[in-house]
Amino acid sequence: MDGKMSFVFVGTYSEPILFGTGQILQGQGKGIHAFRLDAQNGALVPSNVTENVRNPSYIAFDRKRRFLYCVNEFKEFEGAASGAVSAFRIDQNTGELTFLNMKASRGTDPCHLMVDATGRHVLIANFASGSICVLPIEPDGSLGSATDFIQHEGSSVDPKRQAGPHAHAVEIDPANRYVFVPDLGLDKVMIYQFDAEAGKLVPNEHQPWVSVLPGAGPRQLVFHPTGQFAFLINELNSTMTAYRYDAERGSLRELNTLSTLPEGFSGQSTCAEVQIAPSGKFLYGSNRGHDSIAIFAIDDQGQIRVVGHESTRGKIPRNFEISPGGDFLAAANQDTNNVVMFRVDQDTGALTATGEEVAVGTPVCVRFMT
Repeated sequence: MDGKMSFVFVGTYSEPILFGTGQILQGQGKGIHAFRLDAQNGALVPSNVTENVRNPSYIAFDRKRRFLYCVNEFKEFEGAASGAVSAFRIDQNTGELTFLNMKASRGTDPCHLMVDATGRHVLIANFASGSICVLPIEPDGSLGSATDFIQHEGSSVDPKRQAGPHAHAVEIDPANRYVFVPDLGLDKVMIYQFDAEAGKLVPNEHQPWVSVLPGAGPRQLVFHPTGQFAFLINELNSTMTAYRYDAERGSLRELNTLSTLPEGFSGQSTCAEVQIAPSGKFLYGSNRGHDSIAIFAIDDQGQIRVVGHESTRGKIPRNFEISPGGDFLAAANQDTNNVVMFRVDQDTGALTATGEEVAVGTPVCVRFMT
């Protein structure tokens, strides 16, 4: 990272939230926390906190890093059954955020969002109600009214967790042509063709969805840097699936699936985040319960094999991210209120705790910004 200072932003739960498991979590976060990253030793130095933001759980930037967007994860907004999305301008020197505006996500408990490559639209997954929404971005970074909304329908085999649709993420392919939505409730990854001019989605005519093993509970998907492969983490059965990606047709073909848990583990655990090293050589997924990062090597054909597991030094690693240079991994432990830094061995994929960590109330999402 060339010795330069970078920022790390952490989204949190700032108020109580009812999860799909029936658990109520008491949010202890203050809002969106900003830290300076010391690229030499991985230390996080507190910079500022943007307070009075309701449950800013998941955050994303536009590609030019001028604006930050967060979901506001709750169940009612402006008198309707909806969460919201907030827009902020980023001060490049201090990391301070200036609030721009807030728009309804048109579904409850929005849990994930992504800005498309043109910087014109934010795409949002509403977990509790199982829908996706597209909001346009105005020239000043603020959000406009929705250009599209799709409500998923259906269920799967787990009567508690899969009684209805639960869109868990939106991932846009590297060409900005197709949108992939892992739906935990349907055991499907829904695939849409994306019109980046109009901000519209239509089901992919070649492959409108790809099914996973019943009860797997697909959660998040990430593309390989080459664009040839994609990797899906499944929350409920703690597995990772590798796919070959046909960029022309927007279709996925399964290569192999492996457990994220070590042999012999018998406790309760579910998966959360998936990330790929910038080199494309290693894949990482978080285990909540085993409280670890599972490490996989990726071969030239896109298949994965287990390399090892590393404790996150905390409980319920909800999210983590690898720094743009591939040197560091920051893990957000939701239930122990800490973000822990690891150094990444780019030759072996191994993680080593740096000894640096910071206290953040119920951290949900961590994002590097250079």
